Amino acid sequence: MAFYLYFLCGIAGGLLGGMGMGGGTLLIPLLTLFLGAEQGVAQGLNLLSFLPMSAVALGVHLREGRLEKKGLVLLILPALVFSGLSALFAASIPSPLLRKGFGLFLLLLSAFPFASSLRREKRNEKKF
Repeated sequence: MAFYLYFLCGIAGGLLGGMGMGGGTLLIPLLTLFLGAEQGVAQGLNLLSFLPMSAVALGVHLREGRLEKKGLVLLILPALVFSGLSALFAASIPSPLLRKGFGLFLLLLSAFPFASSLRREKRNEKKF
């Protein structure tokens, strides 16, 4: 049974990751909720699965001419430094606290599109 759950999690993470939407945003909760992985383990699995997923998606986007190289170094260099620092920080946090922090992050992340849609509705109401 676990094989099928991992397989389905891979499909879900691959779908979002291939679109550049962050497959880990879905993959990490799936691994912790349905497969019982500790938060830190789920994050590590997500990072490891991200490497081949991003390589394939990057190849497709490159072939389709959807990559803008301007500013790429300015994006990559600080991202590398801060991903290393944040990985060290995450490794030092107990799993339950890390899980709560990730849950809070997901709540805040979901609040932005919700608030944006409310603002859009208000603008549309003023037009009439």
